[in-house]
Amino acid sequence: MEQMLSAFQCDLSSISSEIQTLQEQSVAMNLRLKNRQAVRSQLSQLVDELVVPATMISTILETPVTEQEFLEQLHELNSKINYVKEQAFRETMACADVQHVLEKLKVKAVTKIREFVLQKIYSFRKPMTNYQIPQNALLKYRFFYQFLLGNERAVAQELREQYVETMSKIYLSYFKSYTSRLMKIQYEEVAEKDDLMGVEDTAKKGFFSKPSLKNRNTIFTLGNRGAVIGAAELEGPIIVPHTAQKSDVRYPFESLFRSQHYALLDNSCREYLFLCDFFMVTGPSAQDLFNAVMGKTLTMFLKHMDAYACDCYDSIAIFLCIHIVLRFRAIMAKRNIPAVDKYWETLLEILWPRFEYVLELNIQSIQNTDPQKLGFLDTRPHYITRRYAEFSSAIVSINQTFPNEKTHALLGQLQVEVENFVLRVAAEFSSRKEQLIFLINNYDMMLGVLMERAVEESKEVEGFQQLLSARTQEFIEEILSPPFGGMIAFVKESEALIEKGQLERLRGEEARVTQLVRGFSSTWKASVEALSQDVMRSFSNFKNGTSIIQGALTQLIQYYHRFHKVLSQPPLRALPARTELINIHHLMVELKKHKPNF
Repeated sequence: MEQMLSAFQCDLSSISSEIQTLQEQSVAMNLRLKNRQAVRSQLSQLVDELVVPATMISTILETPVTEQEFLEQLHELNSKINYVKEQAFRETMACADVQHVLEKLKVKAVTKIREFVLQKIYSFRKPMTNYQIPQNALLKYRFFYQFLLGNERAVAQELREQYVETMSKIYLSYFKSYTSRLMKIQYEEVAEKDDLMGVEDTAKKGFFSKPSLKNRNTIFTLGNRGAVIGAAELEGPIIVPHTAQKSDVRYPFESLFRSQHYALLDNSCREYLFLCDFFMVTGPSAQDLFNAVMGKTLTMFLKHMDAYACDCYDSIAIFLCIHIVLRFRAIMAKRNIPAVDKYWETLLEILWPRFEYVLELNIQSIQNTDPQKLGFLDTRPHYITRRYAEFSSAIVSINQTFPNEKTHALLGQLQVEVENFVLRVAAEFSSRKEQLIFLINNYDMMLGVLMERAVEESKEVEGFQQLLSARTQEFIEEILSPPFGGMIAFVKESEALIEKGQLERLRGEEARVTQLVRGFSSTWKASVEALSQDVMRSFSNFKNGTSIIQGALTQLIQYYHRFHKVLSQPPLRALPARTELINIHHLMVELKKHKPNF
């Protein structure tokens, strides 16, 4: 029994040692499994990334680049090339097995992409091509350029240079021919150096000189020309020269300038966005690439504008061009495209000095005008002041949209010269009455023209309102003087004596007062009638004439009322002639009948 138990114990101990051995084996196997799994996950990723599938090889070699499948496999190839570069850096041995295959695929892909992109670029060169279509096609395959940039920079650079060279020539050729064709449909009659504000219409010209504008005043009138900066026309369709030539339509320079620069703005925006998108550039490098494409065109535009401005004497055209530039610059800023900012600045540097120069020529021409050489003068508005009024209202109305202090200063200078000119011409008339009629007619006309276009608060309007008001008041006194001067003088003298308290000095005036009362009663109706007719004949503006008559009649009633007051003073109160005075209300009713009706 004891022997059996000891054998049993011996078996148990051997079983326990076997279990222990199995346990150790299990732990070891478990550890090996974990290690193998870890290695497998690492290796499977490496193998997946390194293995070049047969579909990739066949697609890259045989499928056209325009197929979606080619684009997908190109993305895959790009990631494999980048992965191999990364692993080669870590000295992974397996890279050597696939490197030559990937290299061959890369060369093939680069060759196919280069051929495709070059073909697209060359298609731009065909005559009458709408280059926006191949541009849009290229944008679908923008990854091609990204692939070249990462894997074959020399080819990427070659394609970029080809594109820049091609598009630079296309834009230059297009805009050159468009500009020259546009200039053929400009108005034949343009302002010359003799067409200035102060030049007399009667001025003699040399025998061989060209005839001047048929109507010089059109240079100073805005008319419908301001529509070019209105919302409808500013961004309207560009002018098609051959259509205009067929229908024999002509345009002022600012309309051609708008069309030319709207085409430039449109193409510049599209080109800048294409370059940023396809060639993956931003900031200064995008600007440099844009300048390489559009630089020659912009230089040609600036030369053309410089040549035109040097010989341009149409200040309204120049001023409208300035405002077109200001608006186009704002449009591009709104679109957040800085591509042509420098060009707009340079353009304004050409246009502003020319505008100031032509305006200064006009100011000088008015300064130098000799009223005695103007031929026959009458009291109606003078053609030089009409030119000024039209011109000033044109510039003020354009300037209101983009106010500019420089313009205000120049217009202020011009206004001073015109005011001096009007006074110089007025001095040529012998009687003060004629001088005043001339001044009022001119101030009124200038004010009327200015108020049609300019805002009422403008400096020009305010200045002429003050001048007109002062001269009108003086004229009213002047026309009341012949028929009613005796009564007016008596009223003024008597009021002065009453103010000083010297009432007794009025006692000796009975005979004079009686004569004045009776004279007024008998002649006032005829005098007022004659005065009304005289005023209506003297003033070209019916409305102005009626307001002057109204002012004169109001002033007459005030003088007669003051005459009543003087006669109610103690020394004159008992005068029998007082009974012959006309009742003020009766006089007002009667005078109302003489008020002109519209």
